[in-house]
Amino acid sequence: MSSPFGRRQFLAGASLVGALPLLGSSAGTASAASPVTAAGPGPAAPATPSMWTAQPFPLGDAALGAGLFADKRSLVLDFGRSYDLHRLLQVFRANAGLSTRGAVAPGGWEGLDGEARGNLRGHFTGHFLSMLSQAYVSTREQVFADKIGTMVDGLAECREALRRDPAVLSVPGRFTTAAENPRGSYRFVDLPATVLGGASDLTIAVWVRPAHSANWARVWDFGDGTDRYLYLAQSNAAGVPRFAITTAGAAQEQGIDGTAPLPLNRWSHVAVTLRGSVGTLHVDGVAVGTRSGMTLNPAVLGQLANNWLGRSNYASDPVYAGAFCGLDIWSRALTPTELSELQGRPAHECAAGAGDVASYPLEETAGGSFADAGDRNGPAVLRRTWGRPTHPGFLAAYPETQFITLESMTSPDYTVVWAPYYTAHKILKGLLDAHLSTGDVRALALASGMCDWMHSRLALLPSATRRRMWGLFSSGEYGGMVEAVVDVHSLTGRAEHLELARMFDLDPLIDACAENRDVLSGLHANQHIPIFTGLIRLHDATGEERYLRAARNFWDMVVPTRMYGIGGTSTGEFWRDAGIIAGTLGDTTAETCCAHNMLKLSRLLFLHEQDPKYADHYERTLFNQILGSKQDLADAELPLMTYFIGLAPGAVRDFTPKQGTTCCEGTGIESATKYQDSVYFRTRDGSGLYVNLYTASTLDWTDRGVRVTQTTRFPYQQGSTLRIAGSGTFDLHLRVPHWADAGFFVRVNGRAHHGGAAPGSYLTVSRAWRDGDTVEISMPFTLRTEPALDDPDVQCLMYGPVHLVARHEQREFLRFGLFPSASLSGDLVQALTPVPGRPLHFLLDGVGIAPFFEGTTHAYHAYFRREEPRIVFAGLDSGVENPGRSDGTSFLDEVWAAAPFASQAAFRRHVGSVTARWVGDTLMTESQRRRVEETARRARFT
Repeated sequence: MSSPFGRRQFLAGASLVGALPLLGSSAGTASAASPVTAAGPGPAAPATPSMWTAQPFPLGDAALGAGLFADKRSLVLDFGRSYDLHRLLQVFRANAGLSTRGAVAPGGWEGLDGEARGNLRGHFTGHFLSMLSQAYVSTREQVFADKIGTMVDGLAECREALRRDPAVLSVPGRFTTAAENPRGSYRFVDLPATVLGGASDLTIAVWVRPAHSANWARVWDFGDGTDRYLYLAQSNAAGVPRFAITTAGAAQEQGIDGTAPLPLNRWSHVAVTLRGSVGTLHVDGVAVGTRSGMTLNPAVLGQLANNWLGRSNYASDPVYAGAFCGLDIWSRALTPTELSELQGRPAHECAAGAGDVASYPLEETAGGSFADAGDRNGPAVLRRTWGRPTHPGFLAAYPETQFITLESMTSPDYTVVWAPYYTAHKILKGLLDAHLSTGDVRALALASGMCDWMHSRLALLPSATRRRMWGLFSSGEYGGMVEAVVDVHSLTGRAEHLELARMFDLDPLIDACAENRDVLSGLHANQHIPIFTGLIRLHDATGEERYLRAARNFWDMVVPTRMYGIGGTSTGEFWRDAGIIAGTLGDTTAETCCAHNMLKLSRLLFLHEQDPKYADHYERTLFNQILGSKQDLADAELPLMTYFIGLAPGAVRDFTPKQGTTCCEGTGIESATKYQDSVYFRTRDGSGLYVNLYTASTLDWTDRGVRVTQTTRFPYQQGSTLRIAGSGTFDLHLRVPHWADAGFFVRVNGRAHHGGAAPGSYLTVSRAWRDGDTVEISMPFTLRTEPALDDPDVQCLMYGPVHLVARHEQREFLRFGLFPSASLSGDLVQALTPVPGRPLHFLLDGVGIAPFFEGTTHAYHAYFRREEPRIVFAGLDSGVENPGRSDGTSFLDEVWAAAPFASQAAFRRHVGSVTARWVGDTLMTESQRRRVEETARRARFT
């Protein structure tokens, strides 16, 4: 075994894919318990893209301090430490025909049942591997490295098994051993064409131990297709076994049905006897069904081409899942006494003897075939229903057929094909992250092989076919595939990998966005957001400006015109027309994956252009939707993450959606293990440091020999303190949040720093820093409302960066007024009564107000209906109704839009000018004007 490539080389490579956001200079090699094997020479360290004018720090160079983010993350780390990886590997092992080691698949989208119908198996495994990788880099805990090694071991074993013909999976049988075909393995036994021997009277008997009650799964089926056959089904539509024979398809079947289901996970002996015109179905030696007057038998059918154990001649029927042993076929109908004796001993030890037509004990423990004990027939061969992969790099938890079927689809149908390239992306990214976090070159070899396999498939297709595929809703979804493939290319340098990345171009969408034409209405949101992160990485690799322009314009089409107050987007997974916010509020808004992927997009755009709007969006979404998508509870079996976040009045978050293992739970566990990835950035030349987020953290800027420690309880605290360890000259760029209307105050070593600090900008402190320097930042929060673009009376409450919700079960909008308590600054916070001992908790008209980021199951109102019926200043009622203009702007809106006011006199002068305009526009009478101005004169603001 050779060692992985050198640490210095590995770390340089890992730093690049800081765009992932992984993974960095603290990453090491895999544990001794899970040794790495080399896949060849270590890849050359890729260069940082020249287009990046800001650079990320490796994830391991920034550490979370105690506080809100660390508390949330700890819940996910505990989940990662305790979860049984063999459950995740179960679906891969089953597909590869390996022992599943008694593990039970997670279910939900990772299972064969329910909404996904098995079509998304493996996706959550990829997310989990990425989560483990980020957890390891962030914490350096060996348990995470060990788990990564276990998963890579398992996936490598599965790919190797897929490259070979199926092999016998031997398990304990009824008497000796048996052959098992696990559910999800799509394996069957192909018997010789001579196996029935042309007899008219016969007995077919076999021991079965079904593992799943799938209707119409065949114990055996002998036929030439769907017209001429005889079969024994484990269960019919009524759930009981059925024997049938026909020469004219299903409508003309001569059948016998049992009376009770075959028990699961227990051996049953099932036999069919045919004697003349009478057929009988036996279970455990007891006749459970008889049919007389039968006119068909195997001799009538003649020699048949398809003679299968576990597979149906109907392609849509499920494959039998479970174990077989002791298949015997006799050229006569055994007597009840003979059948009874078979229950206690193998056939060859009974009076009936082994089958005189065929006898397959199915006792082999190795190889891929089974011998006829009587040497009357050739070997029975173990096969997959779908053959073998078209390329040795194929790795998945289901057959390659989903990818093949997609190529001929002209309309979407996720019940048939559900996003195979999406699932492939999750596996690919998980392997890439595993390689970057531990240096395991096997993981890179698996990832590179997957890219080779995809290239071999897609290169054969015309570009028009690929565009049609990628345009199919759900079926053609491919997630962040392009980003991951470009990152693989950055490590391998192989031209075909970059070619592969460009094969996913969805030109109609790219061209529209590059031309700034908004075509998003009606599109599935999360299917398309990751396309644009991929386009940025393609721009980085190719220099093609169209890709970056499309991504920038796309971002502006979503933020803010399709964005909710919590930072999320989408309604029922789709986009509506720009500007429709109130009109989309419901229980299926803000799919959590969309928030995760929009943050990735904002981050990549920031690397190209340090526009504060990208950091503002990042803060809003991270502190609200992302934090609020994780329930504040520990669970060893479930991540407890949201799928949708309902924004309708009285919504309740569902932290166990869709039976589990959904896409959003997958991105959720990834988000929670990289909270710190966008707190700090550096300029390309190393002359400056950006502080984009205010959260307790420590940055090791190793290139400069500087450590920055940020101490804060933000957002419970309205400020932060940075302490510098080390020395050097550099620019410290402090983000001034867009909401910081009440000021952004900086003190360096206790002395006020004077500089431009406009909201939505950066304040730069340039100096020769010395060890022990401190930077104190104060940014007072104000309470503001954000009206929905399509209905200004529907609003959300924001306190600094924090989205506040009203906790109330009412399913209609709550109605609140805020202006009567407004201060001269325009701050509305005096309308709220703080709850003692509970930071960021308030009362408003007796209703509890709380931060959305608290992961609770309280019913809440993320939006309310604003009602300001009368003109009131500082609690004084003028007695005048609050009039409005045709555009929805009220008199009070116009007054307070000019805040802050330097003095009460300035406020009175402004009220006078507004009343004059409204009288001039015949929206207010002179009498009303005098009363309003008198109220403004008498008002006393605190």
